Amino acid sequence: MKIITSEPKAIFKAKTTLGEGTLWVPSQNSIYFVDIKKKNIFILNTKSKKKKIIKVNKEIGFLTHVKKNVFVLGLKSELRFVDLKSKKIIKSIKIEKDKPLNRINDGKTDFLGRLWFGTMDNPERKIRNGSLYCLDKNLILHKVDTKYYITNGPAFINNDTFLHTDSRRKIVFKIKINKNFKIIKKKKFIKFSKKDGSPDGMTIDSKKNIWICHFGGACITVYNLKGKRIDKIELPAKNITNCTFGGINKNEIFVTSALKGMKKNEIKKFNLSGSLFNIKTNVKGLVSKPFKI
Repeated sequence: MKIITSEPKAIFKAKTTLGEGTLWVPSQNSIYFVDIKKKNIFILNTKSKKKKIIKVNKEIGFLTHVKKNVFVLGLKSELRFVDLKSKKIIKSIKIEKDKPLNRINDGKTDFLGRLWFGTMDNPERKIRNGSLYCLDKNLILHKVDTKYYITNGPAFINNDTFLHTDSRRKIVFKIKINKNFKIIKKKKFIKFSKKDGSPDGMTIDSKKNIWICHFGGACITVYNLKGKRIDKIELPAKNITNCTFGGINKNEIFVTSALKGMKKNEIKKFNLSGSLFNIKTNVKGLVSKPFKI
């Protein structure tokens, strides 16, 4: 089946320094995303076209839905359960107290509703201080993998196999775990070349193709499970950071971008950088499960 996509359309010109964390919440007809550096959560109701911005007090890598207005926020050194409407904090789980310069980066729930997320060195020094974690439904935190520069992804193939990225090394890994969250197999799935930029956030469609955002590469590429590239979608933004499927029919892709590190002439060329984009396609995506507690 050939993938067909519409022209990317900027639907929220949010001017994000580091846009990330796309999350489709079907019950609200809304796409959520964040600006890590400006500590903002953005909400766009695709039906009513209403936009909302919520400020938080720490850098935020992602958010995931629990129920109604309750979300888990992946903040610097903390997972915070919060009611976004009442602003009431329900629970806080501290992360990596021994690494004060680390922050949580990307995170997603898997098919069982478990929450996977990675950490990284916030000043982005050349140290492999990042780790991959999973929070299960009993709120037990499992450290699954270590020695990452910049964690990104994850994207789930099935209950025990997923893809996870180290953006600085330009490698997407394929990882298989057992029921105790121990890695039984880990291999390189794709290695990006310098001209491609760096692999960033990604998502999987119902045919198990992987859609990978290119930071510095102004595009999303689509790979099949054999690691063969089957499509490329160019975007009018340089740093493409995160994507997820959503929309009423699950056949729309929402894509974040970043102004971070861009020079004036690049901003002129890619003048929609920092926007949230929408792309319609002929394939359906797998929409994130709420976190199961």
